[in-house]
Amino acid sequence: MSKKEQETKSRIPEFKSREEEAEWFDTHDMADYQDEFKTVRARFAKNLSEGLNIRLDKETLAMLRAKAHEQGIGPTTLVRMWILEHLRQEGKTA
Repeated sequence: MSKKEQETKSRIPEFKSREEEAEWFDTHDMADYQDEFKTVRARFAKNLSEGLNIRLDKETLAMLRAKAHEQGIGPTTLVRMWILEHLRQEGKTA
């Protein structure tokens, strides 16, 4: 195996699901794999200083939570994203 192949071949396996990935990370020491991680630039939401409360029925809230979970984010983040996308689209058509 060439040096380049050794550098690009990860010792962390590919996973079929988030559950499988979580189980693997729960059972392995990340200190053993530090050389494979990259520093990433984090982006944070703007200073959100005001809130808005809405009421949803149980079924709608369950669907929202499931959809957010699929995307790996919280339901409030997903709703905020949807609202911003909708407002941008409205602005383009106005």
